[in-house]
Amino acid sequence: MNKEEIIGKEYKLLDKGFVRLVDVMGSDEAIVQAARVSYGKGTKNVSEDRGLIRYLMRYRHTSPFEMVEFKFHVKLPIFVARQWIRHRTANVNEYSGRYSEMRNEFYLPETEQIRKQSLQNKQGRSDDVLDEALSEEILNKMSEIQSILFKEYETLLDQDLAREIARINLPLSTYTEWYWKIDLHNLFHFLKLRLDEHAQYEIRVYAKQMAEIIKYIVPLAYEAFEDYMLNSIFFSRIELNALGKMLTENKLSEEEIEELGLKGREKREFLAKLEKLSHKNEL
Repeated sequence: MNKEEIIGKEYKLLDKGFVRLVDVMGSDEAIVQAARVSYGKGTKNVSEDRGLIRYLMRYRHTSPFEMVEFKFHVKLPIFVARQWIRHRTANVNEYSGRYSEMRNEFYLPETEQIRKQSLQNKQGRSDDVLDEALSEEILNKMSEIQSILFKEYETLLDQDLAREIARINLPLSTYTEWYWKIDLHNLFHFLKLRLDEHAQYEIRVYAKQMAEIIKYIVPLAYEAFEDYMLNSIFFSRIELNALGKMLTENKLSEEEIEELGLKGREKREFLAKLEKLSHKNEL
């Protein structure tokens, strides 16, 4: 698939959302040109371009990646938008409920996403799916509440109440839209966080689709991002000390890990990294 086929294509997400690439400035070649401060075609062949891009990513020379920009049109639930907007390195223009009437469009999760609260992650759901009958009951109740609130919104508009006031009781499940423009360096940072398994499912859906889109535009840069950021594991100074002892002594007890300064959540995260590392070796 080439760039011309991707730009403008609408990728449906969740129940009523979408993402589409509106425009893009730059390519892998633009990254190489910026790194070499060149106005020509960059390096002589693709392998040299790939090597330079991987060097830049490996040593965190980020400014050449800022030479590439993407502009997306996104339709998403407001609660996803509120998480998304925390990435303050983009230019955003959002649909306005002050200038225009809100649409009767609300997000309802799929049944398998109706889950219990996680006991380990206070801000997320667990892997435990609720009973099917209970899930259907919850979804019906959510849909009913959404309908009631939108009817009340329409009633307030009919009473000539200002749109900016009438909208304030609408739920976070209401869909909004925006144009979102960001450079590649900061887009990689967004994807690193939002592709993570700990990110909320709904925003991960958008991140996955955007990742698939940019793979076609900057394949060399995305490969380097996968290798050096997305699928890499970072260790702190104390964790490296623990790894060193493990390599020399072949094993390390949890008590010894704590003696090195890794306790509580830090220890759990370190052990999770080791498990992830072990899994990668098995693959």
